[in-house]
Formats: sequence, structure tokens, C-alpha cells
Amino acid sequence: MTDLETTYLGLRLRSPLIASASPLTGRLDSLLALEQAGAAAVVLPSLFEEEVEDESMRLHERLELGADSFPEAGDFFPPMEYAGMGPYKHVKLAAAAKDLLKIPVIASINGITPGGWVQYAQLMVDAGADAIEVNLYSVAANPWRSGAAVESGYLEVVRLVRGAVDVPLAVKLSPFLSATAHFARRVVEAGADGLVLFNRFYQPDIDLDTLDVLPKVELSDPRELRLPLRWLAILRPQLPQTSLAATTGVHSGRDAAKALLVGADVVMMTSALLRHGPAHLARVEAELVAWLVERDYASVGQLRGSVSHLAAADPTGFERANYLRTLASYRVTPIL
Repeated sequence: MTDLETTYLGLRLRSPLIASASPLTGRLDSLLALEQAGAAAVVLPSLFEEEVEDESMRLHERLELGADSFPEAGDFFPPMEYAGMGPYKHVKLAAAAKDLLKIPVIASINGITPGGWVQYAQLMVDAGADAIEVNLYSVAANPWRSGAAVESGYLEVVRLVRGAVDVPLAVKLSPFLSATAHFARRVVEAGADGLVLFNRFYQPDIDLDTLDVLPKVELSDPRELRLPLRWLAILRPQLPQTSLAATTGVHSGRDAAKALLVGADVVMMTSALLRHGPAHLARVEAELVAWLVERDYASVGQLRGSVSHLAAADPTGFERANYLRTLASYRVTPIL
């Protein structure tokens, strides 16, 4: 039997396959289906602070509705479902998921204020989350704020959350950093137990008829795995004690094998599961096992990091030389 067991954030997992944040991890029925299909852990949908603030403002407006019209209006409250508003729907989901599932439940948070990051991390831990994933998703659009200032703000967030909770802490990084290896090291020094590579930034589109800016979701494809592969390979020998997760572009067992070879402890899947459903996890696991058996690997631990930057036969393939060789590899069809 091939041993798929791995450790991520100090949590022992039956395999390296994790269902990351998506609509599928936001419902109890699909969470259970993911566990039954082989998910070793799940990441709940991110709790975004601005969504919570928006719901709080709408609640305030509804409670104030008609208050200045008639004296008796002060005793009238519109029917509201408080448990489904603000952070409480996320807290309720986390608590229910912990009661339902036997696998670890990881809560993802994305704040905009120091107090928000801390409050929501604590709420999710109190609800039973086994770990916290800090989702560093922001667009540095202020021309007066330097890259160093942006990264300093990120590091302060990590320090604040680390000081507020006692469960394992992962940080999901942006690929848009000036010095990824340096920043990754500083995130670990600030208290992160693991890094998730990378946050997938969804780009807006333009409606040419209405001239509206459209939020548009494009599911990933396996080619997008190449970016995290490079940085996983580089960071694995630099951060040997840090948990590393690959995300974006993992669609098959072969994709999972690539990520493990360069040093990932786990792989996270979203787009492939949205496209094919929770049962696709079982197919990915079967493909991974078949690949391992075919090459006489007895365990996931045996292959992990065997093609990292330090272990690869040609480590320059992960650096500048790869760019030059890639350009030279393209062959133009002769024009007749």
C-alpha cells in the first residue's frame, strides 16, 4: 500500500489533497461530499471584513427604518435573521463543519483593519477551527505607499493574528511581491507556520455595451501551476521546517505529483472541483497513487522535495536561465 499520509501545519492528514475555499466548502452537504471523496482537510470560504461591515450598515438602516415617522415605530423591528448576518454565518458554518466532519477544518480570514483581523481570527478559533489561513488579498493602488510599506503592513497583520490565536497559522501570499523569498522568510519569522502559494487575483473585465466594470471568475487551468512550482522549489530548502501548500492549477494526480516533487506538503484544489464536482477528488487521488506505484515510491514523504531547487539536477531551471532556455525552445514554422 502506498502511504499518502502527510503533515500540514502540524496536522496529520491522510493524504496531501485539500479542498480549498470555494462555494463547495461553504455548504455542509458539499463539505460532507468532499470528505467522503477523500479530502484530507477543507478550507472554508474567506470571511471578508468589508462584507461584514456592509451587512452591519444594512442592518442598522433597516432597524432605523420609519423610526422618525411615528412614535410607535420605535417599537417595531423588521423581521431579521441575525444568525445569518455579519461574521456569524461564518462562525455558524465553522462550528457546524467541526461537528459534522472528521477531517481538519481551516478557517480563512481577510481583514482591512487590525482589529478586524484579530476579532475574526478569534471568532473562528472559538467556533472550533483547527487552523487559520490569513488571506492577504489586496491591491496596492496607492502611488504614495511604497512596496516596503505594503509588506510591513502585511507582516504586522501576521504578528497580530499570531498573538491572538493559539492554533496553527498559514498565510496565503500574493505572487506580486518584489522579493518573494525575502518576504516569505519574514512572514515565517512573524509567526506563520505555513505558506500557501499563491493567492489567485481575479481580474476585472469591461462590458463594452454598458461600460461597466465586471467581476468575472475564470477557473484555473493546469498551466497556472507553473508559478507556484517555481517558488515552492526555491522556498523548500530555504524554509525546511515551514509547511508549504500549492494552490492554483492543480487539476489532476500528475499536477499534485509535480507540486509534491518540488517541495509542497499539500496541494489545494478549487477550480477542478467546481468544474467536476467533489467526486473528482477520488480520481485525483487514484491518479496520484498510480503515478507513485509506477515509479516505486512507497510514500508521499519519499518524493517530497526531490526536485526542489537544492535537489534538482539543474537548479538554474528555476531561475533566470530558465527564461533564456524557454525563449530559445520555441520553434517558428517556416513560411513557405
